[in-house]
Amino acid sequence: MVLTPNEEWQFPTVHIGQRILVYDEVESTNSLATSFTSTPGVAIVARNQTAGRGQHGRTWLSRPGAALLLSVVLDTPPEIRRASILTAWAAVAVGDAIYSHTSLQARIKWPNDLLVHGKKICGILIEQGAATVVGIGLNLNQSAAEFADAGLPDATSLRMLTSRETQLRDAVGSVIAALDGEYRRLLEGERIAVESDWKWRMGLLGRPVVLDLTDGTVLHGRMREMSFDHLQIETEDGSVRSLVPESVVHVRAVTV
Repeated sequence: MVLTPNEEWQFPTVHIGQRILVYDEVESTNSLATSFTSTPGVAIVARNQTAGRGQHGRTWLSRPGAALLLSVVLDTPPEIRRASILTAWAAVAVGDAIYSHTSLQARIKWPNDLLVHGKKICGILIEQGAATVVGIGLNLNQSAAEFADAGLPDATSLRMLTSRETQLRDAVGSVIAALDGEYRRLLEGERIAVESDWKWRMGLLGRPVVLDLTDGTVLHGRMREMSFDHLQIETEDGSVRSLVPESVVHVRAVTV
């Protein structure tokens, strides 16, 4: 059974979010979004979710109304239907939206988190099926005390960064507009531009790094190049390895 939305919003976008279905409570916006796979561009927003999912099966929970809980349904062309590209696209777009609210630049923590001042403000989850579903959880109005009580001392919110409340509709409008604009760039062949923004927000080029690979290997080296197709690592023995992004679970910068 498909839930009936409590509200429906519309924004003047081209590809994403012409219809935004707003629910007071759902189990998971990503799960609900799979009911709309024949409606590309639709966005699901929830004021509360009871079984939200994060990366690697982690649970995503927040106080009702305290976070932007958003999922977008996409019918992506084959050339960009890769989790690494779509995660980068969403992260760059949300980083732009965060800047519009805070005048602060968010950094991407590989592969799918956004940090401000080293603290997590957003997580992204890409799920592929009959269509692509992009889930975004952006912290809006939580306090430092709430994060401490939840055992999340390394989290932050727009409220903590700006000392003011963010209205949900305002946050949705900013994020949807940024997602739509960056998606247009991908569709129009401006992949290199999106890739450059992603590399800049990663901040890893030229730095010593530790990589955890999907096969359990841990690789130490220096990041020589990054693209949506490969990461180039100069290892400690001076050799150079090229890895596809999907083979890398985590990348950690090393402070020298």
